[in-house]
Amino acid sequence: MNHYICETCGVQYEGSIEEPEQCMICNEERQYVNPNGQSWTTLGEMVQAGYKNIFHLEEEGLYSLKTTPEFAIGQTAYMVQSNGFHLLWDCISYLDETTIKQINELGGIQAIALSHPHYYSTQVEWAEAFNVPIYIHIDDQEWVMRPSEKIRFWSGEFLELHNGIVIHRLGGHFKGGSVLEWKDGNGKKGILLSGDVIQVVADRRWVSFMYSYPNLIPLPASKVQEIANIVNDLKFDRMYNAFHRVVKENAKNAVQKSAERYIAALNGTWFNT
Repeated sequence: MNHYICETCGVQYEGSIEEPEQCMICNEERQYVNPNGQSWTTLGEMVQAGYKNIFHLEEEGLYSLKTTPEFAIGQTAYMVQSNGFHLLWDCISYLDETTIKQINELGGIQAIALSHPHYYSTQVEWAEAFNVPIYIHIDDQEWVMRPSEKIRFWSGEFLELHNGIVIHRLGGHFKGGSVLEWKDGNGKKGILLSGDVIQVVADRRWVSFMYSYPNLIPLPASKVQEIANIVNDLKFDRMYNAFHRVVKENAKNAVQKSAERYIAALNGTWFNT
């Protein structure tokens, strides 16, 4: 029995003797099947291939984790350390003994929380390695490809995991798409970890919002306004997305002005072409 991992999206599946016929995550309009065809790997094969995870201290209480060479979507996970509580936000597919040792040397983790299904990756492997729960919004329950008793499905619009560490459901990219508000981060000015439910773009003064990023399917104006309204009530001045892009300051304002621009573009009032 192997827990196969899709090489395009990095999500691990329930144990099976043979490779799954298709990846449910990729066979959907928000993702894509590699033009060369569906392919699979395992953690054991990835270890043999020489992958490794790179840790970087972004700022006090915040580490980033990224796999090299880049694998699947290539996202970054973050480890938040606040008031004695350590959380892994989003997940990456590669996990080995070296990574486990490094995280334990940094104080370990007490929980894992996910922004949306594209980053579920090998979340069960991580939860079992550290004996911690996984928090996923119940609206995205159908996208869990490897069930586990470690998974705790939460409902509603927000969940406070610890003092000042709150998950907020925004929807949009996925129905249960969520962001993490860390109120004490950035010298108590606050940090928002957005996955790509809100995406930091090439011009770091701006962000964007999409139903599908690889297939360039936008969100409705009403949903973007709803997201902007929710986020405007949160405490943050800095934002990190899932691809190591950072809005270093005035991030809340960046979300608001970006939402206004996005909506104006959809409504045809921003430019003529």
